[in-house]
Amino acid sequence: MRLCVLDVDSTLITAEVIELIAERAGTREEVARITERAMRGELDFSASLGERVATLAGVPDTVFEEVVAEVELTPGVETLIRSLQASGWEVALVSGGFTEVVSDLAARLGITRFRANRLEVADGRLTGRTIGPVIDREAKAQALRDYAAEVGCPLEDAVAIGDGANDLGMMDVAGLSIAWHAKPVVQAQADVALNGAGLDEALEVLGVPRVVAAS
Repeated sequence: MRLCVLDVDSTLITAEVIELIAERAGTREEVARITERAMRGELDFSASLGERVATLAGVPDTVFEEVVAEVELTPGVETLIRSLQASGWEVALVSGGFTEVVSDLAARLGITRFRANRLEVADGRLTGRTIGPVIDREAKAQALRDYAAEVGCPLEDAVAIGDGANDLGMMDVAGLSIAWHAKPVVQAQADVALNGAGLDEALEVLGVPRVVAAS
């Protein structure tokens, strides 16, 4: 069994979910600035997440349904996942984003293993806080280790795909790391950097036959 672990925001999907939620709170520009610095490795991820989530306080929890309907999958990602699964790979997700959105994406793609942060809700509105441990750089690395142990995949046979500095931990642990339209620090450290039109380009790197995803 081989394993491929994908980041979600700006890797599996084209957007940053927290920015889509922040748009409803009127704080998108502020949140986007902090996100950019965190993904470049200029800010501690956990601290920056707390700062960004605090701006979401008061947003109705119906925002999750709205965002799920709005997010777009990265071009080629369905073909990538379908092809890997058809070749017997386990595909898993780990995200610094939010379970409320990631769980829907996972179900849509036939993925059963995923980890993400969770937003606290009270009286139908976001409180501006998260619940439980933060999925940061080290937590992503640990998720990959755990997934590999669960499916019996040696770490040297695991693949990690991501774009931001908080993905570097899992990319260090995996036998092969692939950067997707990534920040400079990630492109520099990844084994392979892809900057093309579709994430299914990774199939050539992995030597996996292409299976076209159903439309």
